Amino acid sequence: MIRVSPTFSVLLVASLFASSPHVEAAEIAKYDEGPFAGMGYPYSESARVGDLLFLAGQVGEDADGKLVSGGIKAEAEQIMMNIKAALARRGLAMEHVVKCTVFLADIAEWSTFNEIYKEYFSQPYPARSAFGATGLVLNARVEMECIAGYPK
Repeated sequence: MIRVSPTFSVLLVASLFASSPHVEAAEIAKYDEGPFAGMGYPYSESARVGDLLFLAGQVGEDADGKLVSGGIKAEAEQIMMNIKAALARRGLAMEHVVKCTVFLADIAEWSTFNEIYKEYFSQPYPARSAFGATGLVLNARVEMECIAGYPK
């Protein structure tokens, strides 16, 4: 089985757009500001390709880069705050998110995750996929990546 990290999938999609005849390389902007800039992580917080913003996978890290304590609920809450802040840095909000991918250390915690998710997103909800996953960074319970669209 091939395992692909969430960050790799964002970079893969961005590179596919970059090689497209419809998207010039200069149109791809990678942003690595944010609370984790300068911490040595080998990825950009987000990458813009045309009118789409791809956010790197987020776990429930606090401003010090440490996983918050309290399990799935606390981690999901921190993830949503991190995503909201990352979107704001790019001039977007949660309502601009069109797709989320969720990775859960235990798929049985899906309903618990949904409780927090519904506090940050409203109908019509973004398209979403979810997977049970092992070995999330920092031994996190959940990781989420998003794609947002800039309004026309």
